Amino acid sequence: MLAIVVLLVSFAWSFVYIGLPFYIEHITTVGPSATLAWTGWILGVTSLMSMVTTPLWGRYGTRGDTRTVFVVMQTLQALGFLAAALAGSLVELFLARVVLGAIGATSTLAFMLASREPNPGERRHRLGMIQFANMGGQVLAPLVGAAAAARLGFRVSFLLGGLMLGGCAVMLQWGNLRILPPPAPTSAARRRLPLQIVVMTAVVVLVGSAQESFLVSVLPVVLPGLGVPPRAMLEVGGMLTFVSGVAGAVGGLLAPRLADQVHPRRLLPVLLIASSAGLVLLGAAGSVWLYTTLRIVQSLAIAPLFPLVVARIARYGGGEAIGIINAARAGGSFVAPVVATSVLAWGSPSVVYLLLGVAGLAAVPLTRR
Repeated sequence: MLAIVVLLVSFAWSFVYIGLPFYIEHITTVGPSATLAWTGWILGVTSLMSMVTTPLWGRYGTRGDTRTVFVVMQTLQALGFLAAALAGSLVELFLARVVLGAIGATSTLAFMLASREPNPGERRHRLGMIQFANMGGQVLAPLVGAAAAARLGFRVSFLLGGLMLGGCAVMLQWGNLRILPPPAPTSAARRRLPLQIVVMTAVVVLVGSAQESFLVSVLPVVLPGLGVPPRAMLEVGGMLTFVSGVAGAVGGLLAPRLADQVHPRRLLPVLLIASSAGLVLLGAAGSVWLYTTLRIVQSLAIAPLFPLVVARIARYGGGEAIGIINAARAGGSFVAPVVATSVLAWGSPSVVYLLLGVAGLAAVPLTRR
């Protein structure tokens, strides 16, 4: 049940997200540079607000009735999608995205519940399944969402996404969701992580999230340079996001198996180096097919990072610790579109890829700590 809910929520969010940059271009009344700035902030502000509020939702989910918190979160998200559907200007769309971000991230509670499994191997498996479900929604949604936005309109897409989230609230309230109790308290020495470790972990997750989530914000600028005609950009962008989601879902599913074969202290640096190298190489791609191939390789490399990090951190704390790490992940989803669109206002996509790749390589030493 938990994996199904995460899958549907991820699908709903990705279903509307793929069309957002094109919708912004459709309703904008400002120039190209200002539109790029609005695109970055409208796409990223939800993650910024989620970064601030996610630890609070993690705390409520730990100390209160987890099911009720889950239901309230999904109901509010459904209402937020309705507000976005009614938005008629960039300012209104921006405010709707702010409210959606403040509601928090469903994956926080899902990862928190999955991490309560006491057996380390089973815990990694459950966390990998949540990551797989989260990425699985991103696999199917872009193609369907792009087609829906192109044929039915952007407002209808938001309404359909809101209906999905409302259905998730119903499933959580009356479905057979198995919620394990919080683990028994352990000694303070074992539970408390040094601040330095928390900061380093958050930086690694933030960088990995940025490498994972930058793509949609740059599509309207990148696709013409790859030879895609304007009339086909929305659907080609959906295809490209679709295959990235497939690769990410496979990477998340492989995470526990990789951890069984290679110690995370050696595995995490390799994954981050491979992802960073793949990003830098994107700048040399001259066709959609080569670009897509490189993006698949890069997505396969970066997807296992988050569940592997959460599996290790979960040994030292409960919902609050996972909330902080998930907040860093949301921070990466905010930084990626804002920085990418800001760079594109004066530079080329190659500069964006280089910055993300260099940030990943700079974070590699932290993964060994």
